Amino acid sequence: MNELLMKKNQQRIDKEKSIKTLKEYLKKDMTIHSIIRSVSSSGMTRNISFKITDKDNILDLSYHIAKALKYPFNEKYHAVKVSGCGMDMAFHVVHNLSHVLFDNGYKLKSNIL
Repeated sequence: MNELLMKKNQQRIDKEKSIKTLKEYLKKDMTIHSIIRSVSSSGMTRNISFKITDKDNILDLSYHIAKALKYPFNEKYHAVKVSGCGMDMAFHVVHNLSHVLFDNGYKLKSNIL
């Protein structure tokens, strides 16, 4: 029981830290670029990396996005593991992230590379 509470508490702390980090990097109307790293044979699961450009740098925000949205993080692909099909799953993640950060799902733009 204690371990379960500690794990949930750590997940909450990780989520809060990641949201704080993302708010430092992401501003309204920014574009988040996504790269689909792999698709399962059934087509139901994707591993997607999320990046932004900052002046001369490319920043990978995949880990923080996974933690902020409570999605699994795939170490092998350094990507967010997303389940579902029938829609643009990269847009879905960016829309949910925008809602968490700005209380509006349309404040961030999504672009698939």
